[in-house]
Amino acid sequence: MAHFVIMGCGRVGATLAHTLEDAGHSVAIIDQDDRAFRRLRSGFTGRKVTGVGFDRDTLKQAGVADAYAFAAVSSGDNSNILATRVARETFHVPHVVARIYDPGRAEIYQRLGIPTVAAVRWSADQVLRRILPEQHLAGDFREPSGRLVLAELELDPAWIGHTVSSIEKVADIRIAYLTRFGEGVLPLPGTSYQEGDTVHAMLRVDRSAEVAHVLAKAPAKES
Repeated sequence: MAHFVIMGCGRVGATLAHTLEDAGHSVAIIDQDDRAFRRLRSGFTGRKVTGVGFDRDTLKQAGVADAYAFAAVSSGDNSNILATRVARETFHVPHVVARIYDPGRAEIYQRLGIPTVAAVRWSADQVLRRILPEQHLAGDFREPSGRLVLAELELDPAWIGHTVSSIEKVADIRIAYLTRFGEGVLPLPGTSYQEGDTVHAMLRVDRSAEVAHVLAKAPAKES
């Protein structure tokens, strides 16, 4: 069981809180208006914190120091980005994501290394895919036999600068494309993995855990 902190108790925030609690995780949800907590079901057992989501004391009340992931899904782009940066840079939360309403800012956020999701009706699912590793490997697409999956993968920062072909060789996968500054990029043989890139790769479903383990570690140094 992991601890998750959510900023914003709107429709998306409440959906995330319920989904994570149903999965057995502990949840804290933050909102400036305590009336927003009415969106939570009566049996919700998580922590409800009234306050500004980028305030350090508010985040501490929500248990952000022990959080596995932080999701900022309030109605304000600036607040979401600021809170996400505080969670990552001050409290070193390993997984963060911010919901945005202005897609034109996507490149800026990508340069900051902050995963974002657009404000669309399925954004709760998009957020979950970025903060739950098992959701990353569930994949967007499976071929008819169900043996291959197109998965969004997490890489250790030490892979930055390594070529896509070298990553494919080590992990025994086929990288289909990269998302870079909000746009899809088809990798060429010499294309390198850059900071802020999202890697989408085809792999065998039965190797999902193995691939995640390999890429979560720094690459071996060449002798």
